Amino acid sequence: MMLGWETPAAASQPLLNKVDENVSVGSEAFCRIAPAVPIIANIITRENLFAVLSSATGGRLQFSTYDKYLNGLERAIRKMKNNSESSLLSAIRSSRDEKILEVDGTVTTQPVLEHVGISTWPGRLILTDHALYFEAHRVVSYDKPKRYDLSDDLKQVVKPELTGPWGTRLFDKAVFYNSESLPEPVVIEFPELKGHARRDYWLAIIREILCVHKFIKKYDIKGISRDEALWKAVLGILRLQAILDIGSPTSVQHETLLMFNLCDQLPGGDLILETIASMLNSRESGDSDHSKAESGMHSVSALEMVSNLGFVFGSSSNSSNESRLSVGEISVGEMTPLERAVQESKDDYKKVVSARATVDGVKVEGVDTNLAVMKELLFPINDLWKSLHSLACWNDPWKSLGFCLIFSYIIYRGWIGYAVAVVLLFISAFLLITRSFNQGRPVDEVKVIAPPPMNTMEQLLAVQNAITQAEQIIQDGNIILLKLRGLLLSIFPQATEKFAFALVSAALVLAVLPGKYIVLLVFLEIFTRNSPPRKANTERCARRLREWWFSIPAAPVVLEKDKEEKKRK
Repeated sequence: MMLGWETPAAASQPLLNKVDENVSVGSEAFCRIAPAVPIIANIITRENLFAVLSSATGGRLQFSTYDKYLNGLERAIRKMKNNSESSLLSAIRSSRDEKILEVDGTVTTQPVLEHVGISTWPGRLILTDHALYFEAHRVVSYDKPKRYDLSDDLKQVVKPELTGPWGTRLFDKAVFYNSESLPEPVVIEFPELKGHARRDYWLAIIREILCVHKFIKKYDIKGISRDEALWKAVLGILRLQAILDIGSPTSVQHETLLMFNLCDQLPGGDLILETIASMLNSRESGDSDHSKAESGMHSVSALEMVSNLGFVFGSSSNSSNESRLSVGEISVGEMTPLERAVQESKDDYKKVVSARATVDGVKVEGVDTNLAVMKELLFPINDLWKSLHSLACWNDPWKSLGFCLIFSYIIYRGWIGYAVAVVLLFISAFLLITRSFNQGRPVDEVKVIAPPPMNTMEQLLAVQNAITQAEQIIQDGNIILLKLRGLLLSIFPQATEKFAFALVSAALVLAVLPGKYIVLLVFLEIFTRNSPPRKANTERCARRLREWWFSIPAAPVVLEKDKEEKKRK
């Protein structure tokens, strides 16, 4: 079907041997056809999956690689079925019919260690679709498993952690877990000789299960739709296991292949989740057949796929084929709302990646160097401060007198708001004029004279923890200033237009509304933003603002050495 998608015309050359080793397909064919079978691909992660599968073949997916991937999926499914049907955790998970997704720590050469306080125990770690279990080793068996519930709203925290002997923080190979139900945090370590691939894999799949249950609770998904959402996460983990099983030639970023992890990172990822929730809830209420009739052929649902593979899952175990959910992520001749949401998010993500590249390019090392950059960036403000200080000191009496008279009159007449509005309009006009004249022209770099290198003692002092924290603060301050410079120079026109529009809007508000009403609005904004009616909207607005800020590129920086130092050399 992928080959047919690439050569749809009747006049196209027929492909006689469609399973030849050299036959390959491109990204468009894979991303369109593969998600129709939910276990093979997902709309949200399909491009990342294709990039991994085709990384060694120049961006074209060969049939031999695709066949290995399908065989890897088959092995992952078989492993999950065997583990789930085995005696592992049989007494504990019987009530929920939990599916065992991964087991680690059974091989002595690859142990798993659990750190609780000052105690450390080797054991076996088991992840299901609802919880994380740890069974400490005995001589010939295991202790009763500890259960860390991922399905309840316990304010869980899962993050990477450093471990080491006697409480030192040396090895980046552990996962930190904490929740309201635990008296103290738990650290699960995955020792290995090089790198932290095991830890990264476990961190990703634990987060995926945690994220899908947060998604279910946030959007109140129930019944068969809840099972569908859980299987979406489970199938993502199976796909990741298949990729790792076939041995991808490039390092795999696990989060990019797990849809709920990815939605947590993508700009507008919450909108993708809202679309999925809407689709699930609408079909739970009985709109599935109606939507199918309107849109033509739809993809098979994840729940129906795994049911055909022989799995029994939760509340849907007794449902007939007619009552199964048809998600409709793919439809013929049109883009579904989910596809549109994903495409918009991917477009925004490209802007964020481009902006991050500029940010990484302007970061400099060393406190003294960052201070030099900040001093140069603050030069206009310093110059303005010197001018105001000069007026305040009456170095030029006539200028100082005129300044005092003008501002005294403005304050007396209550024109503060108008004055601020004029300043904002002036800045917005400057932004638009700059955008018009600087469009397509190279951006002027910030030239900074690099300070002389530090000696050994100074370098040793610089690595102290307090200095490192101070450096980070200064560096972040530079990024903020460079992003503002990028706005002023219209490096990113869309952001500049939005910024200018925001300034014009603020100017109009200040010009029209009396000051007391503005003060009242500010007061209400501050003290009602976390109230129940506004909390969700506030979180969404804050996220939109963060995503807009992250999409702004930073102005470039060039470090130049002192001319006198060059002469000495």
